[in-house]
Amino acid sequence: MQILDDFIRYLKSERRCSPRTVSLYEAAVLNFFTVATDDDGGTEGKSEEDLLEMLTPMTVRHFIAARMEAGLNARSVNLELSALSSFCRFLMRDGRLKSNPVTKVPRPKQDRPLPKFYSERAIETYFDESKAACEAAPDDFELLRTRMIMLILYSTGMRRSEVCALKCSDFDPRRQVFRVTGKGDKPREIPVPAMICEEIVLYLEKFEREYPSNPGGFFFLTPKGMPLYPAFVNIVVKQELSGLDGFAGRKSPHLLRHSLATHLLNRGADLNSIKEILGHSSLAATQIYTHNSFAQLKRVYENAHPRAKEGGKYGN
Repeated sequence: MQILDDFIRYLKSERRCSPRTVSLYEAAVLNFFTVATDDDGGTEGKSEEDLLEMLTPMTVRHFIAARMEAGLNARSVNLELSALSSFCRFLMRDGRLKSNPVTKVPRPKQDRPLPKFYSERAIETYFDESKAACEAAPDDFELLRTRMIMLILYSTGMRRSEVCALKCSDFDPRRQVFRVTGKGDKPREIPVPAMICEEIVLYLEKFEREYPSNPGGFFFLTPKGMPLYPAFVNIVVKQELSGLDGFAGRKSPHLLRHSLATHLLNRGADLNSIKEILGHSSLAATQIYTHNSFAQLKRVYENAHPRAKEGGKYGN
């Protein structure tokens, strides 16, 4: 479809969306037209005018119903609707569409799950043991690299993709910051505690000896000398946390990011500072962590309060 091809070019060149975002948006638009033309032989042979006529509130309602019947949850359907709405806005900008039909249809209601996170105690125990292991085997560079990947993920709250793209030149030891380019090519600086800066400097010295040739200037390289890739980071996190106390359930780089945000908030950091560290585009994305903190406060309150149900934890 020409209109879809134009939209994809717009996402890549003007909005500079990640390949994953482009793929998700493309799939959502294709899903819409598949549903819209289900009884009419698909999109093949349809003119642009025919396709544009399908972009109506009624067809959007039909799309929502069909996707829910197919087993998608409200969150997944809303993500597809957001992609479809972006597609419609693009068409309006080009003068191909008069209005956005997605905005005229109520979206499925969804419960917003609280971000999961690891406890501070579990994180501290892991890093204490990791440090001891590195000190016991100072010549084991792979052990050091693994620790540094975990340390960067948690202590800076970087996204997995940001860690993979990190360059040695992105670290400024004098100012004790990382310069990171996040979503939408938005640059930001992340402060690094002094003790971690010392570890980073030592890591980079050993890294240069281990990989004297590093044409891309990457901060991390795989054992084969290649830049990190997302699956590699996933495997590192899963292997490091599996079987440890306090890390039950899912183990992922993103949970380390959630953990940092929650721990910062619990220790009194303000939301705007956390927003800047994480690289969120709006404060609304950061506010979800306040619910985590409130839920934790409520648990402590109910366990300790003398008038809580059954006398609280310290009752009769």
